[in-house]
Amino acid sequence: MGCGNFFFTVLITFSVALITYNILISANAPLKQDLPGPSSRSTLLVDPVIKMPLERSRRSSFGKKRLFHTAVTASDSVYNTWQCRVMYYWYKKHKDGPNSEMGGFTRILHSGKPDKFMEEIPTFIAQPLPAGMDQGYIVLNRPWAFVQWLQKADIKEDYILMAEPDHIIVKPIPNLSKDGLGAAFPFFYIEPRKYESVLRKYFPEDKGPITNIDPIGNSPVIIGKESLKKIAPTWMNVSLAMKKDPETDKAFGWVLEMYGYAVSSALHGVGNILYKDFMIQPPWDTEVGKKFIIHYTYGCDYDMKGKLTYGKIGEWRFDKRSYDTAIPPRNLPLPPPGVPESVVTLVKMVNEATANIPNWGS
Repeated sequence: MGCGNFFFTVLITFSVALITYNILISANAPLKQDLPGPSSRSTLLVDPVIKMPLERSRRSSFGKKRLFHTAVTASDSVYNTWQCRVMYYWYKKHKDGPNSEMGGFTRILHSGKPDKFMEEIPTFIAQPLPAGMDQGYIVLNRPWAFVQWLQKADIKEDYILMAEPDHIIVKPIPNLSKDGLGAAFPFFYIEPRKYESVLRKYFPEDKGPITNIDPIGNSPVIIGKESLKKIAPTWMNVSLAMKKDPETDKAFGWVLEMYGYAVSSALHGVGNILYKDFMIQPPWDTEVGKKFIIHYTYGCDYDMKGKLTYGKIGEWRFDKRSYDTAIPPRNLPLPPPGVPESVVTLVKMVNEATANIPNWGS
């Protein structure tokens, strides 16, 4: 038994060292040398947007739940940490609800060291990229963190939900993926056709039409674990290569890593059901409706008559960036009358979480 444990430890150590070596090489070598070869793309044609019938997606043909593991990458910043705590509160609230196929939860902490919330939130410690490799774009740590987690962690579920700290789960989530396809939210600003000339550097014409690249990021995405294990190293290498290329970096800016994932998924022949009801993004989406996630990436600014003043700080506002160095206080003021349901729901859910999370002020 002792010999077996020693062998396993040596194997893991060697594997992590090998991946680190590949990262360093990928930053300086031609892209084609670093990409794993893509598998043949499925011949199944997927409509740009498919309404998923939940009764078909929730269970396999044998009625067994298809559990997915929720994984959230984060730094140890105050900003990321309070969002993770709120997110985990709502995950626990809905995990065992009706129609849920939510399995375990992991915060993938890519700071390289534990923090004081290890006991509150299930956490895997990932190493950050070597100093300077992210070029100030910290999001590049996300694919590298997933590579480490997928290699080293004991993940019981067969599917993964990649989520983000600023996601609030509104209701229990079923497994929306099926038939080897992932389930992903379509982003209007991910435009493969518009940037075809740039994307062909990473997705050559012999890989198929540019429309094989779905208009998605890596989150929210529900995907088979084995598919993600294949995609993740490619996602890492493509994203690093994109950041290194000035034309690509300028074209994609802060969504570069999202394009990296979309390209990598296409290179491995993993298509995605584009599920518009996966989440909403206030203040632009005004109703929660049948959605599963609130993504509070945008600031919400209103005057006291309930009129949106986007681009101008409102008399009432909720913006996560207001709490980048200090956590939001408990009992945030609710929006004035006339503000959309989505924004009201968001603030109420933040308030409920902070009221019930022990030691919120610590």
